[in-house]
Amino acid sequence: MITRAGALLLLLYALAFIIFAFTLGRPAPADVQPTDAAVVLTGGAGRFEHAMDVLRAGKAKRLLVSGVDPSVTKPDLARRIPGSQKLLNCCVDLGSESVDTRSNAEEAARWLAKHHYASVRLITSDWHMRRARYEFDRALGHKYKLIPDAVRTEPSFLTLFGEYNKYLLRRVAVWVDL
Repeated sequence: MITRAGALLLLLYALAFIIFAFTLGRPAPADVQPTDAAVVLTGGAGRFEHAMDVLRAGKAKRLLVSGVDPSVTKPDLARRIPGSQKLLNCCVDLGSESVDTRSNAEEAARWLAKHHYASVRLITSDWHMRRARYEFDRALGHKYKLIPDAVRTEPSFLTLFGEYNKYLLRRVAVWVDL
């Protein structure tokens, strides 16, 4: 009986992982309304570049780069994307208070409240979007319109497996109130 129950749990875990792997976050639709702000989470290839494209295209008025190492400056970022200095100076804030996805969401909530924004575009990698969206929904509640905008990647099995387990563990931690 215990063996069958364990096998059933393992099967459910594996099936949920398959669903997770095949339903990664997607880019925002091209026709979605512009938002007041965008928040990009550091840590993945193409995220910052996509966020700058969003700003350049007028799809958001201001950008928070959340999770920036305190030693990184706007000139450092301008060297990464030639021709972006003017946009960085006018419309980008660097947030260095956060160290993980949960604190990214908390940092973004404070930033959004400070600027009195009503809508935000969340930019992160496709494999990270589900957990990021979960944390942002928890931190922001229903105060802001949230538009997920995932950057397409080619994640490895280990990346997907690790992210799936982090997501599950976070859901369990919230469920048991840790």
